[in-house]
Parts: sequence; structure tokens; C-alpha cells
Amino acid sequence: MTYQAPTPAALSSMLDVVKFDASGLIAAIAQQHDTGEVLMIAWMTREALQETLETGRVCYFSRSRQKLWRKGETSGQIQHLVEARLDCDADAVLLLVNQIGVACHTGRRSCFYRAFGPEGLVELTKPEIDPNALYGKKA
Repeated sequence: MTYQAPTPAALSSMLDVVKFDASGLIAAIAQQHDTGEVLMIAWMTREALQETLETGRVCYFSRSRQKLWRKGETSGQIQHLVEARLDCDADAVLLLVNQIGVACHTGRRSCFYRAFGPEGLVELTKPEIDPNALYGKKA
């Protein structure tokens, strides 16, 4: 499935519907388009969402660095947009993506690798790649 960017007029109209919070952010959930696997949650500003919709390469907003964060720019673990969906309240975005490599900074495919169990948190998956290889530091 190939992503097709909206026209500039349609893009502007769609972005006007989105309800960003008081900080100018919206929650963005990334899901693998063909398997349904939930990969991660991050935040987007209007600028990040616009860039994502224009280019088809997912861009988030890093709250810790206070700047745009193009997924994979330092790790090579890129997300290509297949489809973007807005929820019923217009305050959350679901990004159906084609994830290249792992999505989590811990080296795992998904950030949701721990389950709440009767004895405590249970690790469901091991890292597929050493985080040092991704970012040059421990996760």
C-alpha cells in the first residue's frame, strides 16, 4: 500500500479539525499496518503532523528536546506512513506505518514489551538490537 499525500488545501482543512492540547500536542499511536502490532506512542505538534502527512515519513515532537524528531534520523529505524486516522474526539492520531527495524529505543520491536502480571511486570520480548548500536548509549 502506497501512501498518497493530501493536496495543500485538503491538508490545511484537515489540520484545522485536529484538537491539539494546551501545549500544542496530540497523542500519536504508531501501529504496524499489516499485523496490527502496536509499536509506540509519541507526541506530535501541528508542524510534525503536517510534515508526516506531506512527506509520508513519520515525524514526532520530542518533548525532552523540544524539537521535531523524525523517526529514525539517528537510529535508522524509520517509519513510513501508510495511513493516518483521527479519533472521534479529534484529540488522538493513529498512524498505520511500515516500521523499518525496531520501534523502541530499548532495541525492541514495540515499546509495549511488558505486561502487568500477578507477581509484577513480565518482560514479553527481548531486545532485537543492542540500544548502544542504535544511539551509542544505554536505554
